[in-house]
Amino acid sequence: MIRKSLAAVAALALLATPAIAQELTGTLKKIKDTGTITIGHRETSIPFSYLDEKQQPIGYSMDICAAIVEEVKKELGVAQLTVKYNPVTPQTRIPLMANGTIDLECGSTTNTLTRQKQVGFGPTTYITGTKLLVKKSSKIKSYKDLRNKTVVVTQGTTNERIIKALSDKENLNIKFLNAKDHGESFLTVESGRAVAFSMDDILLYGLIAKAKAPKDYEVVGDFLSYDPYGQMYRKGDEDFGVVIRRAIGRLMGSGDLAKLYDKWFIQKLPSGETMGVPMSPLLKAAIQLQALPE
Repeated sequence: MIRKSLAAVAALALLATPAIAQELTGTLKKIKDTGTITIGHRETSIPFSYLDEKQQPIGYSMDICAAIVEEVKKELGVAQLTVKYNPVTPQTRIPLMANGTIDLECGSTTNTLTRQKQVGFGPTTYITGTKLLVKKSSKIKSYKDLRNKTVVVTQGTTNERIIKALSDKENLNIKFLNAKDHGESFLTVESGRAVAFSMDDILLYGLIAKAKAPKDYEVVGDFLSYDPYGQMYRKGDEDFGVVIRRAIGRLMGSGDLAKLYDKWFIQKLPSGETMGVPMSPLLKAAIQLQALPE
């Protein structure tokens, strides 16, 4: 009887082996098969994802994604993975995710219901909103002061849609210039071709911190939107999504995410500037709510 039971257990074990192997699908299978994970990063989204003096991507989002990579290694049972970096812009980030060029996007992307039709999102790791970057000499204090003036927007951002909708709704007759990235948008204001740049306030503070004359600029106006940031992955790939949520949840529950926040928003950046932006009560609450138990 004992021999029959052992034989039955052994037979079940043999049957289970291929089933376990078949469970690996989507992005995790792609990473396991190639030994490589490709991260999409931004080049000027300070302090989330931007290039340092050696042209290497660094930032708050990049550090979060480094923890995700470590969690992927554990999930796959591998000691090493090759990490490739692929720059993305607001216009290219979703198409490059959808076509498989990148596996994980680590930048400053707002999680919206519209975007969820195309991609998946990890937990919220930052909360911001749309404001205006202007020269102090412009005397602009609100979007209502932009009537008949020129504003620059970065193409493919939620902020672009918001400020254009406000212009139409309130008949402000704002003239818009389109830029490919935030750095180009800032240069448009710096050169005087536009009086304001509409973008998430934290990114505007980052651009001012890196400017040649930071004291010449300010961020003005009330929040025009609610923008929760999250890491993007391919739509419907929930096996990979669970790994992402587990990695970030552990960062949140251990207090390590708060340490990363302090590193990038309170302490000096590698280039010497300081953001000086304390964590908001809203983000603190979001972190507590998302630190799910194992």
